[in-house]
Amino acid sequence: MAAVFGRRLRRGAVTTAVAAAAVAALAASQAPGVTDVPRDERAGASGATPPAEDSATGNSPYYTDLPELKSPVPPTGPPDGGTGDAETDSEIPATVLDAYKKAEASLATSKPGCNLPWELLAAIGKVESGQARGGRVDANGTTVGDILGPPLNGNGFAKITDTDNGAYDGDRTHDRAVGPMQFIPSTWDTWGQDGNADGKTDPNNIYDAALAAGSYLCANDRDLSVEADLHKAILSYNHSTEYLNTVLTWLAHYRDGIREIPDGSGVLPGDRSDNNSPGTSPTPTPPVSGSPSPKPPKSGDDKPGGDKPSEPGNGGGSPTTPPTGGGSETPKPPSPTERVASLEDAGTGKLAATAGDAFAERVEVRTESRSGSAVAKVKVRFAIVGDTDARFPGGATSATVTTSASGKATAPVVKAGEKTGEFKVRATVVGRSLPALAYTATVTARQADALVRTSDKALICEPGKEFADQVEIKATYKGETADRVAATATMVKSAADATANDKGPYFKDADGKPVRALKALKTDANGVLKLPKMYADDAAGTFLLRVTTAGGATLTVELKVAAPAA
Repeated sequence: MAAVFGRRLRRGAVTTAVAAAAVAALAASQAPGVTDVPRDERAGASGATPPAEDSATGNSPYYTDLPELKSPVPPTGPPDGGTGDAETDSEIPATVLDAYKKAEASLATSKPGCNLPWELLAAIGKVESGQARGGRVDANGTTVGDILGPPLNGNGFAKITDTDNGAYDGDRTHDRAVGPMQFIPSTWDTWGQDGNADGKTDPNNIYDAALAAGSYLCANDRDLSVEADLHKAILSYNHSTEYLNTVLTWLAHYRDGIREIPDGSGVLPGDRSDNNSPGTSPTPTPPVSGSPSPKPPKSGDDKPGGDKPSEPGNGGGSPTTPPTGGGSETPKPPSPTERVASLEDAGTGKLAATAGDAFAERVEVRTESRSGSAVAKVKVRFAIVGDTDARFPGGATSATVTTSASGKATAPVVKAGEKTGEFKVRATVVGRSLPALAYTATVTARQADALVRTSDKALICEPGKEFADQVEIKATYKGETADRVAATATMVKSAADATANDKGPYFKDADGKPVRALKALKTDANGVLKLPKMYADDAAGTFLLRVTTAGGATLTVELKVAAPAA
């Protein structure tokens, strides 16, 4: 069912003084916490105090309709368009209500001291967008069509030149409030949340917007069960005394009970703070184009506002004196760690090294905000994970690095151990539960590409005797000493047949038995391999000893077994 627009015009149907009386009556009958504000603060042209230096919405217009009065002293004269409907006033579309309650549950865990009631989100959602235009949202909670405020050009409200290159609001001249909770782009870029765990932060999604609004209201360690903190939170959202009164009235009304209705069947309020002409029924600001909301740019380079907190102007007016009821308090922006939305690779190359050597490449990552701009001063932890003896300097398996001004963090050099194979270098943001980046690192065996004997003396032995000399070999790799390189030594059958011989020279094992193939040999720190003593059986002739190493180096040595000359 489509939302019903313009059901009644409460403020537009009466004079400003009557509207003020209605607020006063509501303050007495429904909302004990409603601020009693002097008349001159409510009777201005817009009915709102001048904009403060900061607010979530840029002090954009909001709906000023109020729930049906329960006071026995009604305002003078009934509003045009008929009386209100208390049952309708209590209606909240199902998906919108679910988003408010999920945001309350989430913040009860992440910010338990805040004591955020979902009814406060409902009250703000009511005045900001009429509960997402009567619940016109899809199954995922995204609004059907954008909800955009007017350009914030300083004409009656804040003046904010474009900060998002039109990414959120489609306006490259001025910012506009966006979505069911009416965030201005620069504020959303700082406070946006992923309330439905779909991997995106969309101001047009009621789950994302409700959680972001709750986080914003809970800023500065506020306890919303305390009246002063509650007032400060609401005024930080829109710095207006009338806004405070309106939200508090709806808060009290929703606390008295609500009725869940199907999505799309809600009623949109009829009057807004920027439209006081009787008989006029404004409609939601249409999207700039018929296409879906544009996605925020990934790179901060083309996004003039970057990750700065919202800085709405006041249209050229003087600074605002905080109104009665606690004053306006600008939420303290999230810490750099809280602003990080993702951890991205920053150009890490292939991680490969030979056992015992340092890796030439180092892991480099970049912390980014929701808009894709860099976030500096964030701690990133690098950890070596897996069955490996590779280590950071000092033998450490983890290291923490703070990101630079460009948002980059580079891991210390990793030195490979003697274990070959693969392991991981994992990068995480300290203090956040963001997806980690894991890089595969490979350690290959030490290699040699050349083998030579350290002596050219002929190796000759009589049958049944012991060779007088041992074979000693020097291994090199690319002209440098190849230390601790694995090698094998085999008495082969022939130059063409590398299988172990069954006769001729042999080595001895630990039990003194003949063996003609030795494995698990290794060059020393100088690249030298000295083979064990060799022995000859009764077979006479010329035999071959073949030595091979990791990396493919091979050396064949000739051994002669012959009886001495007569």
